[in-house]
Amino acid sequence: MEITGTIKKIDEAKTFGAGFKKRELVLTTDEQYPQSLLVEFTQDKCDLLNNYTAGESVKISINLRGREWVSPQNETKYFNSIQGWRIEKMNSESTPPAIDSVQAFETTTDFNVEEDEDDLPF
Repeated sequence: MEITGTIKKIDEAKTFGAGFKKRELVLTTDEQYPQSLLVEFTQDKCDLLNNYTAGESVKISINLRGREWVSPQNETKYFNSIQGWRIEKMNSESTPPAIDSVQAFETTTDFNVEEDEDDLPF
């Protein structure tokens, strides 16, 4: 899966336990109702964020992860996370303006064609 948007924030890499590394990025989506999504990059994927800063438009390839946890009171809870594994900058070039269909028709159609009266078949 892929998500696109603007980087809101990039945290520093954090190490947990015996060498597990995680780095978090907050992405604001480009939708009618923008969402702030926390995307985790783990282990060697943490270094992918070194060349990015807040404010850049990006496309991130993700995997959805889910896990089950049972509390000491024997309550079962479920947690979801978004794990990034690739990130790339979006092309910042603007798209060319659309051509007005009437203008396109007028420029491709010659209305001043003079018909030769001698070409009549009868």
